[in-house]
Amino acid sequence: MVRFMKLLTRDERPPGEEPVSDLVPELEVSRAKRVRVLLAAACAPLLFSFTAIAVVLAVVSFAADRSRFSATGAVLAAGPGWLASWQVELDLGGHPLGVLPLLPTLLVGCLVARAAARAARRTGGRTPADAVPVVTVIVGAHALFGVLVAMLAGGSPVDVNPLTAFCVPGLLAGIAAIAGVAKVCGLLAAVRDRFDPVAVQGLRAGALGLAALIACGAVVFTATTALSWSTVDSLFEPGAGASFGLFLLSVAYLPNAVVAALSFTTGPGFSVGSLTVGMFGYQEGQLPGVPVLAGVPSHHAVWWPALLLLPALVGALVGWRIRAIDEDPMLRMRAVAVAGALVAFGCVILGTLSGGRLGDGPFDPVSVPVGVASVIAFCWIVVPGGFVAFFAGAHEPPEPPGEPEVEEDLVEPEAEEETEPETEEPAEDADEALAEPEPEPEAEPEPETEPEPEPEPDDAVDDAVTDSTEGSGDESAPGDDR
Repeated sequence: MVRFMKLLTRDERPPGEEPVSDLVPELEVSRAKRVRVLLAAACAPLLFSFTAIAVVLAVVSFAADRSRFSATGAVLAAGPGWLASWQVELDLGGHPLGVLPLLPTLLVGCLVARAAARAARRTGGRTPADAVPVVTVIVGAHALFGVLVAMLAGGSPVDVNPLTAFCVPGLLAGIAAIAGVAKVCGLLAAVRDRFDPVAVQGLRAGALGLAALIACGAVVFTATTALSWSTVDSLFEPGAGASFGLFLLSVAYLPNAVVAALSFTTGPGFSVGSLTVGMFGYQEGQLPGVPVLAGVPSHHAVWWPALLLLPALVGALVGWRIRAIDEDPMLRMRAVAVAGALVAFGCVILGTLSGGRLGDGPFDPVSVPVGVASVIAFCWIVVPGGFVAFFAGAHEPPEPPGEPEVEEDLVEPEAEEETEPETEEPAEDADEALAEPEPEPEAEPEPETEPEPEPEPDDAVDDAVTDSTEGSGDESAPGDDR
């Protein structure tokens, strides 16, 4: 045992000595290997996403009818396409393009998160401090690459703001990298330890509620698209190349359409240019000829408010999830409020990313009223969720004040009356003895008033008093004297 402790505490080992236990610290990763791993984590997702976008653009341009394929043009267009995948607003010939597809953003974010998690494992990351170099390198690489693309695009029909190209990819890549290393480096455990357990339960329920709302939006979008399949079919052009391009465009904008359907299901709705579609209002307008928008209704329907049952059920689901976290109803209500705040914040982020400028024509802008949508989403979680969490959870009935004392006062004397006569019979006689001398003081002054020459009455009175007190302790004594 002593030798084992020396091996753990000694700084240097004799040459050739091998570790004798798994508790011996592992060999540290060399500096060169660490640099290689970090560079791979920063550059691999960046280059892979850039190459994938270039290939997709090349395939679309090659398959399109009446178009001239150019590999150089596809590579040059891949730079702005890469920025668009990171939600960087573009300027196409003086016309802003801010409503960008969310599906590529989700894909490149997952790619960055996976690369960050792998780098953290290969460098032996175990603590939150080990995540700092991984996240820093990834953020720096994406920010610098964005600036490089913006500078190379200068003078072309596509113009990009260099500051936006620097900040937005770096910010989103950093968020994705943090999500990737959160579990490996213990970030989740560190954050969970600093938060109140009730707040942690509320955040989990809020994540569930946000996912359920997104699922409701997806269901509504799928149903409306299926019911408008004839319109979808008519929007595809006869040529295979053009149809393939429209199909890829519609798939890329699917998350945007789901977010718009989510806003419509909860109540606020969405707008495309002059067209406004809301649960309780409708304003006609033009729509782009894109299959993903074929399910947008052409007029208002009186049965639309029935869809409000979906967010109400989501709120009830959140309340049901929270009902068992604590026996105190007020703590459960606080968890419901935390869940509602998370859902509202998520709606703001989704609504901001899914909308934006769309040129300067009749379809500009595409927007979701994020302020109203967040407030309404909060209410959909808090009102039905709070009702279910309060009444479906455990309740401890409050004890009436003073009730235990009253019971003790009523029970204990009865117990004394029942037990004392059985175990201690002289107790009642003693009480009587204490109670009987009360009228005696009226007889004591009599010897004082009577003349002193008559001592016998005094002795007789004293004897009578002593006999009465002695006899009061035992009722059978007078009988024995007789």
